[in-house]
Amino acid sequence: MTQPSILLTNTRVECFEPLTPPASVCRKIPRSAEAAKTVAAGRQALADALAGKDSRFVIVTGPCSIHDPKAAFEYASRLNVISNRVAEKILLIMRVYFEKPRTTVGWKGLISDPDLNGSNDIARGLGLARDILLQINEMGMPAASEFLDPIVPQYTSDLVSWAAIGARTTESQTHRQMASGLSMPVGFKNATDGGLQVAIDAMESARHKHAFVGIDDEGRTSVVRTTGNPDVHIVLRGGAEKPNYFPEDVSATRRLLKSVGTRREIMIDCSHGNSSKDFRKQPDVFRQVVDQFAAGDRSILGVMLESHLHEGKQSLDSVPLKYGVSVTDGCIGWQDTESLILDAFAKLP
Repeated sequence: MTQPSILLTNTRVECFEPLTPPASVCRKIPRSAEAAKTVAAGRQALADALAGKDSRFVIVTGPCSIHDPKAAFEYASRLNVISNRVAEKILLIMRVYFEKPRTTVGWKGLISDPDLNGSNDIARGLGLARDILLQINEMGMPAASEFLDPIVPQYTSDLVSWAAIGARTTESQTHRQMASGLSMPVGFKNATDGGLQVAIDAMESARHKHAFVGIDDEGRTSVVRTTGNPDVHIVLRGGAEKPNYFPEDVSATRRLLKSVGTRREIMIDCSHGNSSKDFRKQPDVFRQVVDQFAAGDRSILGVMLESHLHEGKQSLDSVPLKYGVSVTDGCIGWQDTESLILDAFAKLP
């Protein structure tokens, strides 16, 4: 007797939409020679800074997330002008984030929803993200980004000089394995509760070889075998109870890392737990970290800032959206950003 068919797979999947393979997208939006030069120089400078060969103070600054290409290009242009002025003492990298982790639900970033309306045209988002990165690098501005989805780096990572693994994903084996194969320096944030060990464990894991399931440039499911990433470090972003950017916090982190030689493996995030999620407090954190570095603490790599053309944040429901204002975390404005960078330049040895 024939048994009735029982559906056991994909019972909660609406549909599958094939994506264009990464190699095809990269051919459509090719990396130019000028962009490649910027990426390579940015990666090498960061690797040298981690190793203590480059003594410059690193500043990763930019919008919490990119939602408007025009504003992103204006920010990059302004930052590039300052970068040329301070390059002797400061290595500037632009924060160009396209993926946003959500505690529950909400806008997941430009890759997931480039039209900001819930249509989730991910195929367009991937191409748009690549094009934005390309144009920013062609200006001569190295880019930093957070990798959340392990497939996305195949589409964009050749245009990224520094990558972050966020507090919610640092403990993830998937992201540690991914980081072990990334071609650029990677910073792991401490846990949302302020715990450091998950980030330290992540660094150790990412330094080693791994084998895991992923895709290749043609989009084929593959076993990915990595060689390990030596250019990893920790990002102190504070916790739910207290910040962790003070000298005693940096010293405690240094002891836990057991850093050898001249390695600079500690970056401080001026936002999130270190500013109690109040963007107005970021400048105070920034100045205190610069003071520590200027006083001789060379275990510090640098800082991260959430900064946009105009301060604050706005809801995606705002009609019309204000130009140059974040739609995710609150950011300091350009005037404060420029002042902080130039003041740091004057203070740094």
